[in-house]
Amino acid sequence: MPDTTAASPERTAGTVPARAGTLRYALLAAAAAVVCAGLALGPGPALSAQGHVTLAVFAVATLLWMFGRVDDVLVALAAWLALVLTRVLEPGVFLSGLAGPTVLLLVCAFVIAGGVARTGLATRAAAVVVAGARSARALVHLTTAALVAAVFAIPATSGRAALALPVFVALARTLGDRRRMVLALALLFPTVILLSAVATLIGAGAHLITVGILADTTGERIGFTRWLLLGTPLALVSSHLAAELILLLTTGRDDRRRPMSIRAEDVGEAAGVRVTGPLTGPQARSAALLAVVIAAWCTEPLHGVHPAVVALVGAVATVAPGLGTMRLKEAPAAVPWRLLVFLAATTAMGVAVTTSGAARWLGGAVFGAVTGPARPPAWLFLAAVVAVSAVAHLVLQSRSARSSVLVPLVIAASSGAGIAPAAAAFASTAAAGFCQTLPSSAKPVALFHTVGGVPTYTSRDLMRTAAVVGPVTAALVLAFALWVWPVLGLPLR
Repeated sequence: MPDTTAASPERTAGTVPARAGTLRYALLAAAAAVVCAGLALGPGPALSAQGHVTLAVFAVATLLWMFGRVDDVLVALAAWLALVLTRVLEPGVFLSGLAGPTVLLLVCAFVIAGGVARTGLATRAAAVVVAGARSARALVHLTTAALVAAVFAIPATSGRAALALPVFVALARTLGDRRRMVLALALLFPTVILLSAVATLIGAGAHLITVGILADTTGERIGFTRWLLLGTPLALVSSHLAAELILLLTTGRDDRRRPMSIRAEDVGEAAGVRVTGPLTGPQARSAALLAVVIAAWCTEPLHGVHPAVVALVGAVATVAPGLGTMRLKEAPAAVPWRLLVFLAATTAMGVAVTTSGAARWLGGAVFGAVTGPARPPAWLFLAAVVAVSAVAHLVLQSRSARSSVLVPLVIAASSGAGIAPAAAAFASTAAAGFCQTLPSSAKPVALFHTVGGVPTYTSRDLMRTAAVVGPVTAALVLAFALWVWPVLGLPLR
């Protein structure tokens, strides 16, 4: 579930009986054969031989991501290798993805985040923020604000979830017998972590796949600052709107009216972090470093220094003797190398799907009802893109895999609808941020589903909440795509 994952892809082969495993792969092979046969016969001469091969590899990889027990990274690498061996793709596409500035930005951001996590600064900041709550509504929205702010310092949803879990446990224990409030917070944490990821380019691996495919196929680039400008308003509005909906769905009027008193000391004690008194030396250095790095990222148009270079300077400072908060030999452990390989492989797959002509053919099949000779209204095409992207997590759990599958199709179909590819791709990626219908939908959801010693939510609670939050979030993304993002520099046509 890399969304993910983070989202980083960490699904590993499960332990299944040999006979059951053999049957599973026999069925997958049969399904793949049927799909490949259909692709070979269906498109006709309009699709090149490379397009046929690409669609076949694409279909098999998607089936394995959906139903297979094979690691997501291995599936992506095998698909890339198949495309290289069939001469659909040049090996350099994968290698350039690994060596690109966006990957360097992500690596260095993870090193900085690892140094911050070691100091306990994030937990301390969260405890201080929520200590100001005097009502249930205040607690929910202060927690939401803290989680949204964390996206600018800690890349990947799984990393933020791991760092936020002790804070949730501390709050749950502090609230005592207020079961409905604990349920609201349990649903709130993963929901906001996932919805707020759209604020930054490094908020999810899927974002890097989107900008990579967009740049390789259309030449248009969405840099760190531009993504920040487009994504932050949606992250703020969608997160706080979801927080309010969760509060209304899980608590009664008496719960919301009942006064609340939370002390920072109690939260810190439950989390095992000192949250009072002056900052420790490492915490002060981490806070100063974060402030400088984030300020430099946000002001790139003024100084012209690439965000990857800023991140590299921050990473070096994080491991510098006497200045940093972690040792150099510890830095590699903070980087999800498997995620980087997955990103490079799936981005290369997306390029192959586009350059071979397969995306245009498949996009016509998927979005044919809203494209064609008569140019459809912009809202109709974007509504279809947002709807498909929002529900795709029920089929493909990996958020990065969803982007590698959907973005090439959306880019190809956008030309038939008269919509700018960047606008369509950004809307698709933003809508894919909703992925909390099932415990298995995303790592943050799974992480908060079962917490030792603390009651959380059931699958029924998740689905009940998703039935309301999902459509509202999709409608909000559509509204931003139609009216807000064009004003902020992302035109529809």
